[in-house]
Amino acid sequence: MPFVFSVNGKATKSNAPADTPLLWVIREEIKLTGTKFGCGAGLCGACMVHIDGKRAFSCQTQVSEVSGRSVTTIEGLSPDSSHPVQRAWLAERVPQCGYCQSGQIMSAVDLLNINPKPTREQIVAHMSTNICRCEGWKGRTARHAEPVDPAIRTTHLCQRMVECVLMTGT
Repeated sequence: MPFVFSVNGKATKSNAPADTPLLWVIREEIKLTGTKFGCGAGLCGACMVHIDGKRAFSCQTQVSEVSGRSVTTIEGLSPDSSHPVQRAWLAERVPQCGYCQSGQIMSAVDLLNINPKPTREQIVAHMSTNICRCEGWKGRTARHAEPVDPAIRTTHLCQRMVECVLMTGT
């Protein structure tokens, strides 16, 4: 029996086995490749999507779990990168290698949907599910954020840039 659900506002049907990770349905069947495979264990956040408006690790979500639900990928935020968080990401020159970016953005959007004016502590807590592998943000100056102490830097690698983007009032 196929699983029917919505992806980025479009009705979608998958005949994948019930326990297939949603990530593979998104990437291999639907051919949306913005959502990345990072660890396969729900530890890095590269695979982050929204399910019914809340963030979820697509590598840990079975396709059977989204039947009748709405999934949003990075491609679904806006067709032209015009979502406020995407615009801020570009304005602050956050992208480096790009691998973690879709997951970082999806988590940031989720946080702002929950709390439009998060504190630094709330940002740190919420974004702790996302890891940046390249550490491309090191050595950059974030205009709108306080310096991140070394303990946080080692745990939350993109924190300074995420704080900068989220604190700009997007």
